Amino acid sequence: MKLLVTCAAQFLVVLDVSIVNVALPAMRDDLGFGPSGLEWVVNAYALAFAGFLLLGGRVADLFGRRRALIAGLVLFAGASLAGGLATAPWALVAARSVQGLGGALLMPATLAILTATYPEGPQRARAVAVWSAVGAAGGAAGSVFGGLLTDFLSWRWTLLINVPIGAAAIVVALLVLDPGRDGGGRRLDVLGAVTVTAGLTSLAFGVTQTREHGWGAAATLLPLVAGILLLLGFLAVQAWVAREPLMPLRIFRSRSVSSANVVILLTGGAGFAMWYFVSLYLQNVRGYGALEAGLAFLPHTAAIIAAARVAPRLMARIGIRATVVLGALVAAAGFFWQSRLTVDSGLVTGVLLPGMVMTAGIGLTFTPLAAAATTGAARGDSGLVSGLLNSSRQIGGSVGLAALATIAAAHTQDLGASGAAVTAGYSRAFLIASILLLVAAAATVLLPPPPRTPKAPALAEAARAGAA
Repeated sequence: MKLLVTCAAQFLVVLDVSIVNVALPAMRDDLGFGPSGLEWVVNAYALAFAGFLLLGGRVADLFGRRRALIAGLVLFAGASLAGGLATAPWALVAARSVQGLGGALLMPATLAILTATYPEGPQRARAVAVWSAVGAAGGAAGSVFGGLLTDFLSWRWTLLINVPIGAAAIVVALLVLDPGRDGGGRRLDVLGAVTVTAGLTSLAFGVTQTREHGWGAAATLLPLVAGILLLLGFLAVQAWVAREPLMPLRIFRSRSVSSANVVILLTGGAGFAMWYFVSLYLQNVRGYGALEAGLAFLPHTAAIIAAARVAPRLMARIGIRATVVLGALVAAAGFFWQSRLTVDSGLVTGVLLPGMVMTAGIGLTFTPLAAAATTGAARGDSGLVSGLLNSSRQIGGSVGLAALATIAAAHTQDLGASGAAVTAGYSRAFLIASILLLVAAAATVLLPPPPRTPKAPALAEAARAGAA
C-alpha cells in the first residue's frame, strides 16, 4: 500500500506537467488568454515546481515524509479545484503556481518514503523501478488524458480530475504511512529556501523570455543576472550562514549524487522538448485535434514504460553507468531520426517509430540515475537527494525547452511562416537535442565505476526483483 500511495502521488505530479498541453487552445478561447499569456499556464506550474523542489525535499526530512506528502496532496488537489473553476486567466495561472508548490512537496516525499521503506537491494530496486515507470507513464499519458477530457468533457476536467484522486490518496496515506517525524524539531533554513527558490525561478523566467525578446534584451538579461546572483547568495548562505542548511554542500562530496545530477540535467533538457515539439507538430502542421494528438502518444507511453522495467536487468548485467550510457545513446539516435522530420513525413516512420526510440532511451536512464543518486545517502538526507535530483531534471527541462524553442523559432523565422518552415524549426530543435544527449552520454564518465565482482550476485538478484 505504501508503494501504491507513493506511485499515485508521483503519477499526479508528472501527469500535470503535460496534461494541459493539448487543452491550451480551449483554455485560450474560454478565458480569453492573449498569445503570450497562455504560455504561463505551463510556465507557472513548471517554475513553481522546479523552484520549490529543494525546499520540498528538506521539508520531508525535517518534518516527516507523511506530513510532507499529505500537505502536498492538499495543496495540489485544492489548487486543481481552484484552477478547474477559474473564470479569469490570472486565476488559472495562480492556481497552476500553487499546484507546482504542491508537486514540489509531493515528489521528493514519494522517493524518500520508498528509500526509507525498502532496504538497499532487490526490494528497493523493484520499488524504484515501479516508481520510475509510473512517473514516466504519467508524463507520457498526460497528452492522452488531456485530449480525452478536453474533447469529451471540458478543459476544466484536466484539472478537476486531480481532486478525487488526490482525496483518495490522502485517505490512504493517513491509513498506511508512518506518522513519524525524522527532523527531531530542527528548524528549516528559511533564508536558504528563499534565495534558492527565487534564484531558480528568476533564472528559469529569464530563459522563457528569450522566445519573445531574444537573449540580449533587458527583459531577458535582468532576470538571468538576478537569478545567478541569488544562486550565488544561496551557496554563500549554505556555506557560512545557515546553522542547519537547506542543502548541505557536503552532499556534493558524494560522487554518485553530484554526477547523477549533472547527467539528469542534460537528459532533462532534451526529454522535455520531445513532448512539446511533437505535440505542436501534430496539431499545428498535421491538423490533429486534442484527442488525436493525445492518442498518437500511446506508442511513446508503451516504450518508456517498457524501458523503465527493463532497466534493472541491464543494471545487473552491465552496471549503472553502462545502462545510462546505453539509454542516452539510444535516445540520441531517436532524436536524430526525429530531426529528419518533414511536412510530408508519414505518421509511423516520421513520428511513432522515432518517438518510441527517443522515449525508450530516456526510460532506460530513469532507474539507474535514481539508484546512483540515492544509494549510500544518509537516511536523513533521502528527501534532499531526491528533491535535488528532480530539481535538476526540471531545471534542465525548463532551460533546455526554452533554449530549443528559441532555436526553432529563429530557424522558422529565417525560412518563412509556411508549414514546411515550422517543421524545419522543429527538426532543428530535435537535432540540437540529439547532440545534448551525446554530451550526456559522455558525462556518464563522472558516475561511480561499476561495482566489484563480489557485488554482482546482489545486482543480479535486484534485477530479478525488478522484473517480477
